[in-house]
Amino acid sequence: MKTGVSTVVLFVLWVAMTGSFDPQELSVGLLVAAGVSLIAPGVAGPEPVKWLHPKRYLYAVVYMFYFIYAMVKANLDVALRVINPKLPINPGIVKVKTRLKTNAGKLALANSITLTPGTLSVDVVGQYLYIHWIDVKSPDIETATQEIVKGFEKFLEVIFE
Repeated sequence: MKTGVSTVVLFVLWVAMTGSFDPQELSVGLLVAAGVSLIAPGVAGPEPVKWLHPKRYLYAVVYMFYFIYAMVKANLDVALRVINPKLPINPGIVKVKTRLKTNAGKLALANSITLTPGTLSVDVVGQYLYIHWIDVKSPDIETATQEIVKGFEKFLEVIFE
């Protein structure tokens, strides 16, 4: 079951990324998808039925809008700090905790944080991420988690869990 679902998911991803319906492209895509699925049968996720749930896709669409909002907000914040030298810059590395369980979820969170200006994911150790933050408001784990992680996490929990 996992291999079949992984093959279908990877093949659909192949078609979406190549944008081609040429028979040669499709056959190579199917072969690659089947090969990867045989090597790593759980590549589409631990429980394939979960990946087919519409709620997951709805949250992914909403997440893209939230991510764009967070990116614009962070860009403006960093730009204001560059333009106005009186604004505080208190760089440092903070430790934040995530509730995400899957590696894919943690990867998406770390990448989302890194792509947002003013923050950079440095390391992931278990349930903790180490983040370089341009203006550390508090070294406290709970406060830093609330400021950096919570907005992304509420969507990623549904998408990747």
